[in-house]
Amino acid sequence: MLGLSKRNILGILVDAVDYQGAEDAIIRAALLKQSMTVSALAVHGLMTGVLDREQKFRLNQFSLLVPDGQPVRWAINWLHHERLKDRVYGPHLTLRLCTRAAAEGLPVYFYGSTLEALAALRRSLAVRFPGLRIAGMEPSKFRRLSSAEREQLAERLRSSGAAMTFVGLGCPRQEAFVYEFRELLPMPLLAVGAAFPFLAGVIPQAPSWMQNVGLEWLFRLGAEPKRLWRRYVLLNPAYLFLIALQALKLSRFPTEGQSPAHELLHG
Repeated sequence: MLGLSKRNILGILVDAVDYQGAEDAIIRAALLKQSMTVSALAVHGLMTGVLDREQKFRLNQFSLLVPDGQPVRWAINWLHHERLKDRVYGPHLTLRLCTRAAAEGLPVYFYGSTLEALAALRRSLAVRFPGLRIAGMEPSKFRRLSSAEREQLAERLRSSGAAMTFVGLGCPRQEAFVYEFRELLPMPLLAVGAAFPFLAGVIPQAPSWMQNVGLEWLFRLGAEPKRLWRRYVLLNPAYLFLIALQALKLSRFPTEGQSPAHELLHG
């Protein structure tokens, strides 16, 4: 089992951690009712921090950033001589945590996505984990929250009895959400990207072989070209170029960001 160990990837502090290490740390925080901020970072999520100093600041304050994408895992292994055998994929981490939560009697909350996707997710989880206690499910408002709405949401989450909350708002909104709620909620907050619609069966997942060789992005691009083409066509080559610069020590990538001037209050 690999524990938590921060590694600089283009100025973002990603943990060289495996599934077991991430799972154990999150469950420990849930049992102790401790605040914990977690995100599963693929290339797109990492690049949001590279391109935005405020987002870099947020990400580098997280308790745990797991290498969700194979290219992120490869970069950790290559640049820092680690031996990660697999990525820590957000949807799979979600399933593992639901397994542990059911066994430990830890209620979970799901925030984000749509009512339809959440209804399908509830049905899927009921089949997979009959003993899982779902403290609540709430869709995204797809807009900025007012200060009053944020306080009300935090109170709903606290009073729900949830021991951890999964957040599926899309990147970078979900990371901003987790960062801004971190001091309001005594529990792990997990930004897990597209895990909600994937596990609900609303969006198809790439075949295992494509995931294993780092081509999940190509499958997703084919499924949603209008929405995702900028993300993959522009950011993927930029990521590879910058990783080469870091590997060859031709450029430094400091981890200092810029403290956000304003809260985003995304919901």
